[in-house]
Amino acid sequence: MKNIASTAALLLLALSAGSTWAHGNVKCPATPKEEWKPHTELQAKLEKEGWVIRQMKIFNNCYEVYAKDPNGKRIEAFFDPKTFERVEEQ
Repeated sequence: MKNIASTAALLLLALSAGSTWAHGNVKCPATPKEEWKPHTELQAKLEKEGWVIRQMKIFNNCYEVYAKDPNGKRIEAFFDPKTFERVEEQ
């Protein structure tokens, strides 16, 4: 039983470390803030496409969006704040 708990804890630690690493690989161009479109415009655009927005914030010069896509899948996505183009992890 102790081995199962240790294995589960190690697996959880490995998974959380991997997601943190991937999260750091997203970066948008360094665009001056006065050139950014308002995040409310991105939210309206995504909601029109069927997304359900849970949270939005700024990360590495990107808009980071936590949402459900039109298929109901929970996702974390990153967008260039000047163009609203989706930014993929590098």
